[in-house]
Amino acid sequence: MARMSTRTPGRVTIAHVAAEAGVSRATVSRVMNGLATVDPAIGERVRAAAEKLSYSPNTVARSLAIGRTQTVAIVVPDLANPMFQEILRGLSRAAAKDGYRVLVADSVENPAEELILAREARRRCDGLVLVSPRMDPAQLDALLPELAPAVLMNRSSGVPGVPVLAVDYASGIRSIVAHLTQLGHRRIAYLAGPSASRGDQARREGLEHPLPSAAGTEIVAVPCGAMFEDGYAARDAVLATGATAAVCFNDLVAMGLLGALHEAGVAVPGQLSVTGFDDIQFARYTVPALTTASVPQHELGEQAWARLSALLGGREPEQDVHVTPHLEPRASTGPAARPGQAAPAGT
Repeated sequence: MARMSTRTPGRVTIAHVAAEAGVSRATVSRVMNGLATVDPAIGERVRAAAEKLSYSPNTVARSLAIGRTQTVAIVVPDLANPMFQEILRGLSRAAAKDGYRVLVADSVENPAEELILAREARRRCDGLVLVSPRMDPAQLDALLPELAPAVLMNRSSGVPGVPVLAVDYASGIRSIVAHLTQLGHRRIAYLAGPSASRGDQARREGLEHPLPSAAGTEIVAVPCGAMFEDGYAARDAVLATGATAAVCFNDLVAMGLLGALHEAGVAVPGQLSVTGFDDIQFARYTVPALTTASVPQHELGEQAWARLSALLGGREPEQDVHVTPHLEPRASTGPAARPGQAAPAGT
């Protein structure tokens, strides 16, 4: 009785490539896995045979063979925010050059979900980039050793062996306030970010200790959030403060506020100056163009990969990165409105 073949008809296997190249299957495996122990001429012959036969390696088998998935993960608080999208783009493109792919997990601003996602993602990948985590410091420090190799962004940590890429939000917000005070603004509304955001806490610290040129400026905090709809909904609360300028947690909040102000007939910057933070791609295209603090998110994504790649390769990563945002003055800020010129609340 003839024995039935278990091979899928038409499917090219490593054995076919080995026969075509005149080498062993082990040699084909080493070439496909990028190992440097194969003579270059033989490696070229194997790759030519694989191309001729349209051979596609079994990624699952390859992962088992080398103990790597060739994937890393990134966990973000809210993927709808273009800032995190830009970090992801920088990370993904840099990782792809080294043959890695990036899986994405969105914790939707939920610290408990963030903890679960980080653990699950790390179990399925070779490494992890944790961006702007919302969990408290004790939880974060306890979790990071479990995630190794991992890179931390927009947070600080004392855990050894975890590269940190941080943004000096306090410095960025101080530069915005200094810009506004130079324009004559003395009462400024701050549209605060999510309560669990360490970036928001850093911004508040910057507001509590402004640059000397901004001394005497009154800051009025307005509870808000991090998205378009939060800024849109905050319009009446901002106008009720009597402020002549609004400093928003990020560009998305600022854009939402600009939309609401436009609908109410409030002139920007004639009656109220508005600033954002991050300098996402859309910031310069708002009407008026948005004054903001610029952060190189794409480059930070690339830097995150450089450090994670070093850890994966058993190398010492480069030094931690601490970015100071730079002010991008645009048309949404101007001289402070004269007393009585600002629009009333509920306009």
